[in-house]
Amino acid sequence: MQRNKCAIGLPLLLQALALVQPSSAQLNLGSISVGAGLQTGFTSTSTTGSNALNQFQLNSVRLYVSGPVVDNFKFMFNTEYDGATNKIGVLDAVAQYSYSPKLNVWAGRFLPPSDRANLYGPYYSHEFKVYTDGIQDGYPFVATGRDNGVMYWGDFGKMVKVSAGLFDGGSSTGNSKILGAARVQVDFWDKEDGYYLNGTYYGDKNLLAIGGATQFQDGKTAATADFLMEKKLPNNGVISIESEYSNYNGLGGYDSRYTKSQGAYGLASYLFPKAVGVGKIEILGKYAKADFTSGKAPSYDQKTTEVNVNYVIKQFKARVMTFYKDTRFNRNNPNTWQAGIGLQLQM
Repeated sequence: MQRNKCAIGLPLLLQALALVQPSSAQLNLGSISVGAGLQTGFTSTSTTGSNALNQFQLNSVRLYVSGPVVDNFKFMFNTEYDGATNKIGVLDAVAQYSYSPKLNVWAGRFLPPSDRANLYGPYYSHEFKVYTDGIQDGYPFVATGRDNGVMYWGDFGKMVKVSAGLFDGGSSTGNSKILGAARVQVDFWDKEDGYYLNGTYYGDKNLLAIGGATQFQDGKTAATADFLMEKKLPNNGVISIESEYSNYNGLGGYDSRYTKSQGAYGLASYLFPKAVGVGKIEILGKYAKADFTSGKAPSYDQKTTEVNVNYVIKQFKARVMTFYKDTRFNRNNPNTWQAGIGLQLQM
């Protein structure tokens, strides 16, 4: 699936950049908050039957703006430069009403109720090569996992988080009928506040969370179930286990030639307790298998293996991630191997 972008003018970007001070973690202009994020790196890609492709890439640059308007009303406006298309687009543009933790209403463009992977995005994911396994975030979208619509979400006590909304499915699927979306999550240990999630908390939380989500439009469905367990050990090391099962039945999926796809992945990591210089070393492994069926071509499966060795300097604000990813198909597509290093900074 391609991530289409809505271009905005260069003057807006220049004005926003002028507000960002590189020496601060975040700039506050009165009650307005401005921040930025960057992902860049080097990737070497080898595909069966082709020569290796070596690339230095500016993957993404994001600008974040948010702040209150009047009592209980806030706004959020985020943009992204996409290195693949060399364009700047609207990431989030949201009017937010918050009466209490149990009663929140959003309207505009944002991440609809979906799987954990979509709700943490590439800047808060655990692994580097996110959204390449045929499973994560296969829901339809208009731009970068987002859609245009209205949504209710609420936190109930220390355990339950629910969300549900209606979205402009025509923008993402070409079908003019409204798209519905819903998610329920239960946190058995520490609580995750707010709507957006993380792929890891690097030991700041002891987490045992199970979530389920679905989207539906005109008799077609997409559904996922996700799991995250994270525990800080007595030696201050951190173990994390993440998994997900997906079933895209006429709605979403990674390969538009096939009506159905389903699969699952498992991810495990260990963050070493002892600092090495200014950061800590983390090792991570992931395995995924996705099956694509009900298409004009023969069915096929995709198996993805990824290994990361990460250098975590300041969690999501500063980290260096080295990776190796092996993607194999039993038919239809050539096998691909990737290795590289990525740098992420946020302020």
